[in-house]
Formats: sequence, structure tokens, C-alpha cells
Amino acid sequence: MDKKVKAAVTVQRLKELYPGAVCSLNYGGDPWRLLVMGRLSAQCTDERVNLVCPALFEKYPTAYDMANGDVSDIAALIFSCGLYNSKAKDLKAASERIVTVYGGEVPDNMEDLLTLSGVGRKIANLLLGDIFHKPAVVADTHCIRISARIGLVGDGKKLPPEKTERELSAIVEPSEQSDLCHRFVLFGRDICTARSPLCDGCPLSDICRHHAENQ
Repeated sequence: MDKKVKAAVTVQRLKELYPGAVCSLNYGGDPWRLLVMGRLSAQCTDERVNLVCPALFEKYPTAYDMANGDVSDIAALIFSCGLYNSKAKDLKAASERIVTVYGGEVPDNMEDLLTLSGVGRKIANLLLGDIFHKPAVVADTHCIRISARIGLVGDGKKLPPEKTERELSAIVEPSEQSDLCHRFVLFGRDICTARSPLCDGCPLSDICRHHAENQ
């Protein structure tokens, strides 16, 4: 099956399975808060980030507040997210740049987003898709695993994040890219898990490379 056709089928079936494609991070529609939570989610679960952030945002409700915050205090508040010292430094530095360079507003393009401390392409694409409604592939662990397993990208093996992003962007309709990545997260938790995918009854089993190779 042609990869663009397979991508379209994947989009449609996951849309039917998960009609509401929403971000797992409870950021309340605030671009800066999504940036913060995206940085905290590195090597940490979204559930943990959602638990930690109410207290963090109570103390530092805006980029201006965090820009003026103390790194050690920020680190203490995010301790349970892991890598707390480097994350705290990044959050303060990114907030300072947002305030001093961008007037307190999170920039709306990849080039500027990548100048923010701790922001790589994954977080930048999350912001571009969810906040600014632009075509964006968030190549997180679920996206990388599932797109390779199905056979949308690569040759049956997982690709590096940027290559996964590039190959998916070429075959998935721009308007569907961001929502598909959110659906990959839900699908990856419920069915296409890392260690024991539930292939029996999977809505994508008939088009999945992994399923075909293990019959």
C-alpha cells in the first residue's frame, strides 16, 4: 500500500477511535504554560507533569514571574519531574528571553522557538500545532514507535525524531498532522504499547507492517 494512502487510512481510523484529539498536558490554553509543561515532560510522564504544575503555576503564573524567579526555588517545585536542575535553568532562561525579546509572547515560528532554552523541535511542534494551528508533527516516543511499526516511515525500524517528523510531514495531510500525533499518544497507551501491542482487534492490524510480519 502506498504510504500516503496508508497514512490517510491511519488518520481516518484513529479519528474514529479517538474523536477528541487533545493534548495530554493540562495547560489551560496558555502558550507559555504549554512550553513549560513540554519541557518538564522530558523523561517524565504527562500525568506527573499535570500533578506538579498547579503548584508551580500558582507560584509563577506568567513568564514574567518565572523570569524573575529563583532557579533553586523552581527546581524544588519541579523536583519529582526529574532532571530538575537543568529543567529549572531552562525554564527561567526561556522565560527571560520570552519577556525581553518577544514582549512576553511565545513566538509562533520554528526558528524563534528554537532560540528558547530547552526547546527542541518536539516542543516547538507541539506549540505550533496546538497553539498556532499550523502543520506540525510532534515526534515523541509514541509517534516514533507507532509510525515505524505500521510502516508509515522508515523500513520497519524506528527512525530518529527529526527524520520521523520529516517523513510523516511528507505523507500526512497538513491539517491532520497535529491531531494525529495526539491520537498516537492515546493509541500507544491503549493498544499499540511498547512491549506488548494488542494486535488482535487493533483497528490498524490489516495495514500494519509489524502485524503482517508476525503472522
